[in-house]
Amino acid sequence: MCKSFLQAIFVFITLFNFTFLSAQKKIQIATIGFYNVENLFDTIDTPNVLDEEFTVEGSNNWTSKKYWHKQNNLAKVISLLGTDSDKEGVAILGLAEVENRLVLEDLVKMPQISDKKYRIVHFDSPDRRGIDVALIYQAGRFKVLDAKTFPIDIYDGLNKIFTREVLYVKGLLDGEEMHFMVNHWPSRRGGEAKTAPWRAAGAKVNKSIVDSLTNITEDAKVVIMGDLNDNPEDLSITKVLGAKSKITDVPERGLFNTVAQYYRRGIGSNAYQDSWSLFDQIIISKGFLTKKPNSYSFHKAYIFNKQFLRQKKGHFKGYPLRTFSGSEFLGGYSDHFPSYIHLIKE
Repeated sequence: MCKSFLQAIFVFITLFNFTFLSAQKKIQIATIGFYNVENLFDTIDTPNVLDEEFTVEGSNNWTSKKYWHKQNNLAKVISLLGTDSDKEGVAILGLAEVENRLVLEDLVKMPQISDKKYRIVHFDSPDRRGIDVALIYQAGRFKVLDAKTFPIDIYDGLNKIFTREVLYVKGLLDGEEMHFMVNHWPSRRGGEAKTAPWRAAGAKVNKSIVDSLTNITEDAKVVIMGDLNDNPEDLSITKVLGAKSKITDVPERGLFNTVAQYYRRGIGSNAYQDSWSLFDQIIISKGFLTKKPNSYSFHKAYIFNKQFLRQKKGHFKGYPLRTFSGSEFLGGYSDHFPSYIHLIKE
């Protein structure tokens, strides 16, 4: 048998084995998301909390029927997040505007998502309206190692503003250590310029936590998520956090804003006065931007803005279909669209 023929056979076998092995590689996906669920209140009047409107006697006539209608809507959305590519659905989901642990326990028991066996990380915040941030996670995929809150100290003159704290959760996602911060920074009520320092204060808290983590482990995997009440191009994000909108601009121990690309294209997660904003952001550390064996890396970000989540007609056509317009019950989902990212590893 001639030498050239044997060489040809060898090349064929080598290429076949390479193709076969490549076909056998399995890509694992993890979906991480955030959702401002817009006033998920129970129907009980809580003392010393401004929640009277969300009671049966209140201006919203907040009945059990309306409460369970909203819970059903939210569970439907959560059940669909990421499932176009990830059949297991969202593994970790940050939440904003939840009143207490009870409403979270009701949510994770809803039939659409009960099979995910979501568990809850929640602390009561000092917010005057009683709304908190929280994190739910699939117990089969994520193990909590530590959880705590960090206050945001802000003042209006000499008066302290009581707002949502930053929720910090450390854990193992499919065995890999990661850190999550869930945020709901102070709103723009009272004026964007006046309240900008308050959101900058929230950014400083997050930046301090990131710096502490990356000082210990330079490629620590950190996720900042939340309703930041600022857009990706605002100073709290670009200057205080230092989050970059392009991966190639991210320095060592820096941050990448996964959804900034959408804002540049005019795509938002919430709308007000005929203008779209993208307050619902997911920002990640550089540790997610380098591919390593058996390690998750960032793949893609999404705004979940399906048609069923939008108002169908009227002046606000295309806006998120919310629960209330004033005190009129619309029976919608939220005034925000969720955002989420896919992480992948071989």
